[in-house]
Amino acid sequence: MNGDTIFYIIIALLTGEFVLERVLSRLNIKAMSAALPSKLSGLYDKEEYKKSQEYQIEKDNLGLYSSAASYLLTLILLSTGGYAWIDSFTKDHFDSNTGQILAFFAIVAILSDIISIPFEWKNTFSIEEKYGFNKMTPKTFIIDKIKGYALGGVIGGLLLWGFVAFYSNFPDTYWIIAWVVFMLFALGATMFYANIILPMFNKITPLEDGELRTAIEKYAEGVDFPLGRIMVMDGSKRSTKANAFFSGLGGNKNIVLYDTLIEKLSIDEIVAVLAHEVGHYKRKHTLQMFFISAVNMFITLFILSKFIDSKELAEAMGASKSSVFVGAAKHSLSPLNLVAFSMLYSPISLITGIVINAFSRKNEFEADAFAKDTSSSLALIDALKKLSVDSLSNLTPDENYVKMHYSHPPLLQRMEAMED
Repeated sequence: MNGDTIFYIIIALLTGEFVLERVLSRLNIKAMSAALPSKLSGLYDKEEYKKSQEYQIEKDNLGLYSSAASYLLTLILLSTGGYAWIDSFTKDHFDSNTGQILAFFAIVAILSDIISIPFEWKNTFSIEEKYGFNKMTPKTFIIDKIKGYALGGVIGGLLLWGFVAFYSNFPDTYWIIAWVVFMLFALGATMFYANIILPMFNKITPLEDGELRTAIEKYAEGVDFPLGRIMVMDGSKRSTKANAFFSGLGGNKNIVLYDTLIEKLSIDEIVAVLAHEVGHYKRKHTLQMFFISAVNMFITLFILSKFIDSKELAEAMGASKSSVFVGAAKHSLSPLNLVAFSMLYSPISLITGIVINAFSRKNEFEADAFAKDTSSSLALIDALKKLSVDSLSNLTPDENYVKMHYSHPPLLQRMEAMED
């Protein structure tokens, strides 16, 4: 298969993915019911329910413009040879293959972010502000961006540097070494996220002694859960939306509660939410999802290893035949091949995403069942209702959209499962 054929396949895949996403998004909006489902009667008044649907429509419209801008940028870079020009530019200015690749992806990331920032700003300071969610200031937005660039540059740069080093020095087994390193990094990120990464963006403080802390500790002791620290995060710094999660692995699990969650839910409801999270631990869902992720990464890197030296991939991205080198011969890696592969691999990524989401939704049902058995299903349902109203979530999403995008089942399905 020559480079021209691959080029048209890439264009077809990108276009198909864009159209599919927009069709599903439209179906999701159309699936919104004009009247509240009977089981959710009283959850909203008429005006608030209308407001929740208007919020979803505005978010969807912004998503259309944002995805269209990203799609057009990619098409322009492909059709004008922009990716090949960036590749040539980095080769002219960096002697080492590692420097060339790091610079290439830095430039592409900056271009993508230039396109996305206006939409992020619109979402934060227009839509989220309009519906009463946003608490972020322009200063915080900018600081978050700078911190994100620094963190992404360090972590992404190190991982990419490692991949290039493995490729150059271990041409036969580099992808296996990379897989091991990437999964160790993912494991470390899971273990230390709340202690290292999160404090870079939010203030974390211990939960004060009192009725809530006592109730959490009592529940954890009753279900033999290895409770570590209980922390409160200033989520209200950025949004009124509430959340809670666990961080850490093994025998030391830390709880992070948004201050907005403490404000909006009762003690029994917070304990029920945490009982759901404990259910994930007891049912070994974190280990299961890590294993699935590891298998998915292994398959992806294995397939990549079969195409990473293809001259045709680089030609499809606009490189001239005279400028394409075979990576295996020089132990040098072309970033054009990595970009082309990511685009060609998108249908497989789509399928694996659907499968992973299906596992995740199954796990959520199992965690709900654990909370029902060890805490209170009524308290958990009340908490889910409050959180749903608080975030103006879509109560009647399209079934196909759920399969594609939802890692958690819709509210009605979770309620029905716990009522059985």
